[in-house]
Amino acid sequence: MLNLSNQNIGAAVWDEEFTRSQKELLDPKGGRRIGRIMMVAGVMFLVILFLPWRQTIEGTGTLTTLSPQDRPQTVQNAIAGRIEHWAVREGQLVKKGDTILTISEIKDEYFDPNLPQRLREQLAAKRGNVTANATKINATDQQLAALRTTLEVQLSAARNRVTQARNTVSIDNADLVAVNNAFQIAQARLTRYEAGYKNGLFSLTDIESRRLKLQEDLAKVTAQRNKLLNSRQSLANATIELANLRAKYEQDIAKTQSDRSSAMSSLSSSEGEVAALRNKISNVEVRRGMYAVRAPQAGYVVRTLKAGIGETIKEGESIATLQPDAPVLAAELYVRAMDVPLIQRGRTVRLQFDGWPAVQFSGWPSVAVGTFGGTVTVIDVISTTNGRYRLLVRPKVDHANNDGVWPNQLRLGSGVYGWVILDSVPVWYEIWRQLNGFPPSLQAAPEEAPIKNKAEDKKS
Repeated sequence: MLNLSNQNIGAAVWDEEFTRSQKELLDPKGGRRIGRIMMVAGVMFLVILFLPWRQTIEGTGTLTTLSPQDRPQTVQNAIAGRIEHWAVREGQLVKKGDTILTISEIKDEYFDPNLPQRLREQLAAKRGNVTANATKINATDQQLAALRTTLEVQLSAARNRVTQARNTVSIDNADLVAVNNAFQIAQARLTRYEAGYKNGLFSLTDIESRRLKLQEDLAKVTAQRNKLLNSRQSLANATIELANLRAKYEQDIAKTQSDRSSAMSSLSSSEGEVAALRNKISNVEVRRGMYAVRAPQAGYVVRTLKAGIGETIKEGESIATLQPDAPVLAAELYVRAMDVPLIQRGRTVRLQFDGWPAVQFSGWPSVAVGTFGGTVTVIDVISTTNGRYRLLVRPKVDHANNDGVWPNQLRLGSGVYGWVILDSVPVWYEIWRQLNGFPPSLQAAPEEAPIKNKAEDKKS
């Protein structure tokens, strides 16, 4: 700025400002005031250092369910088919057993609408075969009994004939001995008569009579020998007939037993075919009941994985995602491995859910706003891939303070932030621990708290 005036005021302004600053700097009241403020701040800081501080272990995760059956699942069809009708829409609540999808048959062996009736007719025919084979088996059993009875009778008769032939041989043998003795006597007499004839004691007629008697006895001996040979031949024939008779009837019995075995085999085969047909009939009836894909439990149809009418789906293919109704919620928190030994089941947890504004004071959970209470229910015994351990937290209802009731609007999979409440320590100790990077500490080894059963969890 141009200094066109004859008056010079710069020196006066500078002197005035210098004088005021000198007065303020040299005023003793300002220093005493700053000292008092610092003293009060120091006292307050010392007091705060000895205030109690609740140690906490932080963890992040998502909302899940305590029971696997409450988690989202895919509904699958048991058989292959073609989509005919959708009975639900996305977001709809279904009850257990409600029809979700109707399909039709695509396998040619099940196209016949009267297939169960045809199979029952085949079953009736096979049952007739079973009855016929059973009758044949009874007939062969009776035939075997008759053959065995006839065999015993025939064998008894043949044995009697053998015995008779053996007795005849004995008699003929005895007769042969008798006629042989008579022949020898006649021969000795003839010798004596010939000696007496030479001495004149006997006549020629007597000698001729003795000679004739000797010839007759010789003829008897020859005849008896032939008779004995015939008897022995008859005995041999009777023995052969006995063996032949046994062999013949054993052959007949073996053939009958073979027929019975064939009938038994046919009976077993027919019974197997009957069982197979009955099984097939049951399978057809069950398969026709699978044309309607039904909800395995009550829940919401979150998303349909197939679309349209006439689309072919494979066996065991997922067709929709179902979220069970009224699941037992639990917060799934992940904490560091160094903090897991300090946590036991039953520990109190403060939770902050996504979508619910909250203010949490880690050291003073009693002044937290917008958080919800919980209890550690499950601690995994193994770590995840990133080295953290999972905790499952269930609601801890405090009716006196109206705390612990989780919002009904919570959804599975939403984020959650939690603080596991440990013991109280002074503030100075917590500051010292944080500066050194030490984990939270406990005064004694943690003891496991009893776990509520599922019924109590549902009540809570």
